[in-house]
Amino acid sequence: MDYINTTQTESKNCTDVSNVFTQHVLPILYTIICTCAFILNGLAAWIFFRVPSSSSLVVYLKNMVVADVLMLFTYPWRVVDYLGYGGLHSKLIVCRYTAVLFYLSMYTGITFMSLISLERYFKIVRSTSAMSSFLQRIPVARALALLTWGIMMFFMLPNSILSNQPMPKDFSCMAIKSDLGQRWHEISAHFTVGIFWVAFLLMVFCYTSITCHVYRSYKRVQQDSSKAGRRSNRSIFSLLAVFVFCFVPYHVCRVPYTLSQMPKADFSSHNCFFLFQVKEATLFLTALNVCLDPVIYFFMCRTFRELLLQKMPSLNCENKRPSTGIGLSISNL
Repeated sequence: MDYINTTQTESKNCTDVSNVFTQHVLPILYTIICTCAFILNGLAAWIFFRVPSSSSLVVYLKNMVVADVLMLFTYPWRVVDYLGYGGLHSKLIVCRYTAVLFYLSMYTGITFMSLISLERYFKIVRSTSAMSSFLQRIPVARALALLTWGIMMFFMLPNSILSNQPMPKDFSCMAIKSDLGQRWHEISAHFTVGIFWVAFLLMVFCYTSITCHVYRSYKRVQQDSSKAGRRSNRSIFSLLAVFVFCFVPYHVCRVPYTLSQMPKADFSSHNCFFLFQVKEATLFLTALNVCLDPVIYFFMCRTFRELLLQKMPSLNCENKRPSTGIGLSISNL
């Protein structure tokens, strides 16, 4: 999309930079992460779907893998669009289908990450509560997974269905949406941004509580808590660091960018152009999540780590360590 059509020198320079960034830099970066993510998520899917759904944690992780794989399928289309292949028909496919699938998968994955943090919180910190036993039930986890997919599809799929207008000469994703489609796009954007911030605050609360609880547990049994504490903090803060790095920048600029796309928005062409560039750059950071999720699985899920090490005998010695009951809790954070 070209938001600048002016003869001003500053805007012309910005447009030139934009062409380099979106037509040359981003396609290379997306191709690299697409290749890496295909290998990593293929391995993650191969491991997870060879084990039964014996816990709610495994149910959520399997659904995260599905969301990541669906998101991964949209990357080649994004590369094609950036390179300018396929013309308007390629842009139409991206706007109507693959972009919707991208956001559907991303926010579904974010929701499952928050559900995992909530389940871990009740299992470790509130293990004696009725809610803990309720959330540990496999049927409950499957019901929450289906509910998550259902809600996300309800809010996201109309963005595809309502993109049914004829293609204009000056093509843009918003231009092919009906009036209802533009309104629904705004509603779904605000809803998903709200989902993100609720999930983020929930994860911060849950994993901060878990860290404090594990630290107090080691102090109480008079064990050396330094190594265990470092391992616990490493697994917890690796998740939060990935979450903040991949998702926070995009969601900071998501709302103003969406508002700038509205037909009656009072944004200058330069501001629209700037918001578009920031959106594309931060969107790439969210795409990196599919490469980093398998790393999180390794640090946070003992079952995943053990199965992976079993398939890699040269590293299996790393897994032969004495463990305690508290250690199991840490390994499954």
